[in-house]
Amino acid sequence: MPPRFWMITNREVKKNNLGKDRAPGKDADAVLSYWTSHAEKPGDLKDLKAWSSVSVDKFKRELAAVAAKFPRVDDEQNEQQRHVALFIHGYNNDWGEAADMYGRIAVNLFEQRRLGTCVLFTWPSDGKKLGYIPDRVDARATAPDLSAVFNRLYDWALERQTEAAKDARKACRAKISVIAHSMGNYVMQKAMQYTWTRKNQPLLVSLVNQLLMVAADVDNDLFKGGESSDKSDGDAIANLCYRVTALYSRSDSVLGLSAGFKHFGKRRLGRSGLDRNQLVPDNVCDIDCTSLIADKNVHSAYFWEPKTLQVMEEVLRGKDRYLLSTPAVALNPELVPA
Repeated sequence: MPPRFWMITNREVKKNNLGKDRAPGKDADAVLSYWTSHAEKPGDLKDLKAWSSVSVDKFKRELAAVAAKFPRVDDEQNEQQRHVALFIHGYNNDWGEAADMYGRIAVNLFEQRRLGTCVLFTWPSDGKKLGYIPDRVDARATAPDLSAVFNRLYDWALERQTEAAKDARKACRAKISVIAHSMGNYVMQKAMQYTWTRKNQPLLVSLVNQLLMVAADVDNDLFKGGESSDKSDGDAIANLCYRVTALYSRSDSVLGLSAGFKHFGKRRLGRSGLDRNQLVPDNVCDIDCTSLIADKNVHSAYFWEPKTLQVMEEVLRGKDRYLLSTPAVALNPELVPA
């Protein structure tokens, strides 16, 4: 029976826990570890005893086997194609909190809605109430490790594309998607820049089908280069992804705190949406979720509020931004048909 849950981490491994520091080692191959679980209850994932450490080769082999069993769909039914998704948690998450949030997403968004399977990438966030500055340092240090994961995904996708060109029956049955939360978007941002540079832009294939930037703790002018190539982090993301969707809420008090720490520069993307004074790439949009979240814990509630889960499902399926079943308004609202 294949694993139900998947995890990649660069955290130090202790006896019965994953620590708050990066594992010792000079490069990603040395620090990354791979884990699988057959846990019956998502809540059990907070206990490392529910996980089994496996080699990178076994992890790749078993995950590929799961993806190979996804149903094959015709081109006109591509919204039904399932995903292998990577979830990157945010700051102020210790290991247990990260695993708990991942369990909710893996079950509520992927299992129950038949969207495919989800992999947790957990990095050494300090998990402290006032840990913003050290977590930002940890986030930047993690970027090369996450980039190594992206590089392997890219090589795997390119192999599948090459095989499909020779034999359509060997076409990949899964889309690759990424969901980044809070400062996990900063980790993702820096990692994609490494990957884009390493893979010698322009790329031959898109790495990520759908990127969901949830409550993103990054500057809201990240994509200010627009359609021009300026080799910025935003340029790297836009080129690596087929579509980028930022979900934000003006009621996010956590990102208000973040803006207080980072009193210079720009507003937070996850609180203000994209900078309306800047042109952005055509494949980048945002969705105002302020009216969709009733929970006071706005920053994390995206992952258990029914309305935002529905939005995420439709975005991952590839539904057009103007056809989403939500009153939220996407980028360039003047283009929405009357």
